[in-house]
Amino acid sequence: MARYVLLRAVSAVWVLWAAFTISFVVLYLLPADPVAIAADGGGGGTPVDAAALAGMRARYGLDQPLWEQYLSSLSHAVRGDFGRSIATGQPVSEAIVDALPSTLALTGLALLFAAVGGTALAFAATYTRTPWLRGVLAALPPIGVSMPTFWTALILLQLFSFRWQLVPAFGGIALPAVTLAIPIGAVIAQVLAAGLESTWRQPFTEVALAKGASRWWVQRRHVARLASVPAFTIAGVLVGNMLAGSVVVETVFARPGLGRLTQTSVLAQDIPVVQGIVLVSALAFVTVNLVVDLLYPVLDPRIEGRSRATAATTDRRGILAYWRREVTDGARTART
Repeated sequence: MARYVLLRAVSAVWVLWAAFTISFVVLYLLPADPVAIAADGGGGGTPVDAAALAGMRARYGLDQPLWEQYLSSLSHAVRGDFGRSIATGQPVSEAIVDALPSTLALTGLALLFAAVGGTALAFAATYTRTPWLRGVLAALPPIGVSMPTFWTALILLQLFSFRWQLVPAFGGIALPAVTLAIPIGAVIAQVLAAGLESTWRQPFTEVALAKGASRWWVQRRHVARLASVPAFTIAGVLVGNMLAGSVVVETVFARPGLGRLTQTSVLAQDIPVVQGIVLVSALAFVTVNLVVDLLYPVLDPRIEGRSRATAATTDRRGILAYWRREVTDGARTART
């Protein structure tokens, strides 16, 4: 167990370093000058004194060779110091802490909606014996996956805020959470439904039914627990999708948060802020994946007999391959 946790910790450090390095390289390859953008904050195109620009570059260390900038940024990031925003001068840690609660509230509520809605849809699609209803319910997840987030947000705004005036267009959390939850819930429904179908074909379900157990009791007590392992495995990927989706959702609904901060920082090429957000997102991703791997044996005791690392890696690869295939097929079906 200790060896497995150590290996996962080393893997997490590798992911964080790769995320930092890739973001650093990409940001520095962009042609725009972040100091010039920050100095011309009004966007009026007014010429800025060259000496002032040089002083700003020296203040943020942008006058140093690229490799020195990289090592300096990396050493500060290891200590939890992401520097100051080039655009505002605010410490990056403070900017992230200020934006984090709003995004956590949004993603937490969206994850709740997605889990409840996706689970209910998967159970209904596999439990019902009515062919036409089963077909309709099974067709909903591919549609949800294929719908672009910005399009869903605009449709919900048009219907619930502008036409029916049920909720405020901006400032609320319900519509943004539903928008973010739809594609995530669709993925949960797809993976969970496939797991339920597969588990129902196992011999032990026939034995339980033959002993007089009801179909609902077997599904609730036996099938659901084993079938939830694949859906639980996909949680790490869903976290990354939710963080990416929050950029679109918070922009459309004019909500403050990490997504909105990411969008404005990328436009301003605010390198310290973007790198800080990338590292925080990567840390959330690896933490969720580690928790998921450690909880595997709780959901499926059969995994305890295998190497945890082998079980986690094998299950995740298979489930991700299935998910990608289902998303591609669902999008193709929705277009036709």
